[in-house]
Amino acid sequence: MTLQNIAPLLAADEPAPVILRNADGGSPFFFTCDHYGRRIPRALGDLGIDEDERGRHIAYDIGIAGVAEAVSDALGARLVAQRYSRLVIDCNRPLSAASSIPPISEATAIPGNQGLTQQAAFERQQRIFAPYHYAIAETLDRRAQERRPTILVSLHSFTPIYAGVARPWHIGTLYNRDHRLPKLMLRELRAEPALVVGDNQPYAVSDTTDYTIPVHGEARGLINTGIEIRQDLITDASGQREWAERLVRVLRKLEAELLALT
Repeated sequence: MTLQNIAPLLAADEPAPVILRNADGGSPFFFTCDHYGRRIPRALGDLGIDEDERGRHIAYDIGIAGVAEAVSDALGARLVAQRYSRLVIDCNRPLSAASSIPPISEATAIPGNQGLTQQAAFERQQRIFAPYHYAIAETLDRRAQERRPTILVSLHSFTPIYAGVARPWHIGTLYNRDHRLPKLMLRELRAEPALVVGDNQPYAVSDTTDYTIPVHGEARGLINTGIEIRQDLITDASGQREWAERLVRVLRKLEAELLALT
């Protein structure tokens, strides 16, 4: 399929989907943020949901943008983030997954995602999903060519209550096949007092439910982990700063140990 005869999803004056930060950073850590933003292209209106719904966790990972930027800046590490809402297309889902363009999220119906034509779905894939993952792949290709070690960390946040069930964890480390970094993160984070740390909680990474870690991390043999921080802890700037400082402290402590594994 081509994009011929399909109305452009993004107008010329709308921002590109990809946010790049610290492009020349020398850190071995490389951060991605799949659910950084909540913009919706003007062509899609409000997707049929009100502003309250568009401000909920179903639309983006609340608070993670501030954490990601602070960690990237403190470590001098490359960050690639995605500024459009996961309701437009979820950049951490395989394109074949039902939740790639979700017709319903948690208990909220998304009218603008229902009954989509194949062409309309393809437009979202090509204009938002593809440029984001191309930016990640291009960065990783260049680092490999330069023989620079890379440790992939995918940053997310999670709602404290999902489907009526409270989640006790403050932070979780997520993984699929590669346990190296998650186990070290667990060791360091669990040493901190009063911190409830999830081991593959509140989610576990899999090939059917995730894209960034399986495709960009595992397929390349990179040390990797997903990080999930509970959203009520990072809603404001002070919480974002506190959690960014914690991640920076832990990752700096682990850097030499991780480089010995690359």
